[in-house]
Amino acid sequence: MSSSIDVKELCKWCSVPAERLENHPDSKIAVRVFQDKNEVPVVAGNMMADEVVANNAKGLPTKWVLPCGPMGQYKIFADRVNKERISLKNVYVFHMDDFLDWQGRPYPEVNNYFSLKANMLADFYGTIDDALNVPQNQRFFPSVYDIDALDKKVAGLGGVDTVYAGLGYKGLVAFCECPNSPYYSVSVEEYAKSKTRIVHLNEDTLISLSERDIGGFVQIVPPMAITIGFQSMLTAKKTVFMVTTGNWKRAAIRILMFSEPTVEYPATLFPKYVPEVEVLTDTNTAQPPLTEGIF
Repeated sequence: MSSSIDVKELCKWCSVPAERLENHPDSKIAVRVFQDKNEVPVVAGNMMADEVVANNAKGLPTKWVLPCGPMGQYKIFADRVNKERISLKNVYVFHMDDFLDWQGRPYPEVNNYFSLKANMLADFYGTIDDALNVPQNQRFFPSVYDIDALDKKVAGLGGVDTVYAGLGYKGLVAFCECPNSPYYSVSVEEYAKSKTRIVHLNEDTLISLSERDIGGFVQIVPPMAITIGFQSMLTAKKTVFMVTTGNWKRAAIRILMFSEPTVEYPATLFPKYVPEVEVLTDTNTAQPPLTEGIF
């Protein structure tokens, strides 16, 4: 697949120094760069808590799309909820995705690498006092057994407030990645309407997951997934990307900042459809992929 992004433009974006990312005049989004990557989950976790507090004070529900990774913000959030006795009884959570085996079936719900649902039950909901926790009937996981349920609930609630997300090195959000078939194409407008669906993971995603999590042991990375689609995510009023994984993401941040929407990097659809988009990153991850003299 040839790139839809002009290489000269891409080289220009990838040469922007880290110190110029914040408040860059050509950026389509807001960027905050922190010296220490450990500051990002603290800021994001507090954003989550502040959002619930503000909505509770107004008598409004809080409606989120949340990832199973990054996870550091959830400890900050849970600590504040438990300490400040913040009620989550009017919070609705839509979970992004989960792994499937090669036959498109979910893995057993055991808190390990293969079940993202089990991870969230243990490491998010399991850290919050029962008296304050999100009601079980307000937690929505994508399911192969009722694939339309999540999108219908989002629509019934009038959309979501905030998407908290990671960012794949090719602009993946949830497991919404670039369609890579040589036999069909998907337009930006079509992709923006994409629903919850079952997907085969792209080979570069399999490699990046194995490198990041299990030392390159790609043979056991789940080959399929179920993922929320952009139709539900793009109902958000705000999207917060948490990106602290170093040189894997340096180009992706800049493409999100400067590119026109392209399904080659799906995250670029967010600035087109979501009113407020922000990246929280650290100095290391913000470094330019290209330095003077390379090209």
